[in-house]
This record gives sequence, structure tokens and C-alpha cells, in this order.
Amino acid sequence: MIDDPGLWIDIAMFACLAATALAMLKGRDLFPVAMLSGIFSLLSAGIFTLLDAVDVAFTEASVGAGITTVLFLGTISLVGNREKPVRRANWPALVTVLLTGAMLIWATLDMPAFGDPAAPIHHHVADHYIAESGREIGMPNIVTSVLASYRGFDTLGETTVIFTAGMAVVVLLGGAPLLAPFRRKRKEAPPPKTAPGGE
Repeated sequence: MIDDPGLWIDIAMFACLAATALAMLKGRDLFPVAMLSGIFSLLSAGIFTLLDAVDVAFTEASVGAGITTVLFLGTISLVGNREKPVRRANWPALVTVLLTGAMLIWATLDMPAFGDPAAPIHHHVADHYIAESGREIGMPNIVTSVLASYRGFDTLGETTVIFTAGMAVVVLLGGAPLLAPFRRKRKEAPPPKTAPGGE
């Protein structure tokens, strides 16, 4: 019997996450799928909060549940909300996904136990950050010291990638001046000829 109520909360959150993912797989109307995608990200943010990764939870809630959902809805307004029907199952893709999942699960077998305080990830540079970040950087918040100074170039690269991806999406969704010539040519193209007596 599980006595820890926190573990029951974790199990409930993961069960909701799995149910949301299955509902997304079964859905054919893209509007509910986009809404479920936002709920999936919100549940993920809740799980990150339970894992004490509040900064990751905040990012997931703002980007995954917020901005991404808005972009999905903008795309649906352009392409329609019905998914292209699938004529037959793509077995090679299914086998690839299953093999990749099995390899990822196999790779986790060598990882330390969940929450192990002696795990290498907790003592590689974390001890130095906790003890010296205030003196070296001059900021009381350790997370800010890590993101803005110790890992400053990494943060700059991530910001550049996100900005580039955002601008690409803006061009795709609202880039009417760039795509207008192609759309005009497609509208002006003559209808295809049909053979006499053909359908």
C-alpha cells in the first residue's frame, strides 16, 4: 500500500497525461486536438512543479500551453480543422517509434534512482553554484546566476533558436507579401483538361 500522498498525486498526474495523449491520437478534428495539446502542456507544467523544477514549469506553461496553442489555432484557421484521412497503417513508422521508445527505456536503466541525493547530477557543479554563486556573480537567486552567467552562452543560443523559430512561424502564418505571388499563380492556373468521354 502506498502511504505517500505525493506519490498518489504523481500517479494521478501521469494518468491524466497518458489519457490526454491517447485522446489526441484518437481525435480527427484538429481544433479539439489543439486544445488537448494545451492541456497536455499544462499537465506537464504541473508535473515539473511537483519535481521542484519551477522554472521549467513556467516555460512549459507559457510556451507549450500558451504560445504553441495560439500558433496551432492560427494554422488551423488557414488549413482547416479536418485531418487528412489515413488510407492504411504506416507499419515502418510504427516499428521505428517502438524501437526508439524501447532504446530510450533501456537507456534509463543505468540512471540513478529518482530523487537520489548522491546522484552525480547533484554534485557535478551544483555544489559550487550553491556555495559560490552569490560571491562570484553577486545575485541572490542561484537560478538567475546559472542562466544568465554560468550558462550565458547556452541561454543566448536557446533564445536565438526560439526567436528564429518564432519569426519563421510569423512568416508562414502572416507572410502574405512573401507568398502572394505563388498564391496568385495558383489561382490563375487553367483547370486541367479532361479526355473526351472521360470522368
